[in-house]
Amino acid sequence: MGMTDPIADMLTRIRNANKARFKSTLVHMSQINMNIAKVLKKAGYISGYDNVKDDKGYAMLKITLKYPDAKHTVITDIKRISKPGRRVYVNAGNIPSVLNGYGISVLSTSSGVITDKEAREMNIGGEVICNVW
Repeated sequence: MGMTDPIADMLTRIRNANKARFKSTLVHMSQINMNIAKVLKKAGYISGYDNVKDDKGYAMLKITLKYPDAKHTVITDIKRISKPGRRVYVNAGNIPSVLNGYGISVLSTSSGVITDKEAREMNIGGEVICNVW
């Protein structure tokens, strides 16, 4: 049976691995998951990502998490906003700010998957995928 929401699965795996202090986690490979990982790396929330194959030969995305020291994590929380049952779209003037600019919103726009700051600079709106802080 197929997965209903692969983005939520990816965010949950990152959240759980981060709380358990794992060095990395494997998520299912898809173009949207890779683009979200690219945005998280660019924003400094993860160390990196790489295409790998699991033991059954399926394509997976290995996400390497980032920790500044033994007591703190870079990702405090990661929350899915737009869901398959309730899509959340915003125009350029209504892009939400996460924790007064301390976090980021990841948006899917006509120009690709970008952060809220980039969307404001480009003056475009889109679907709010998730918030990270």
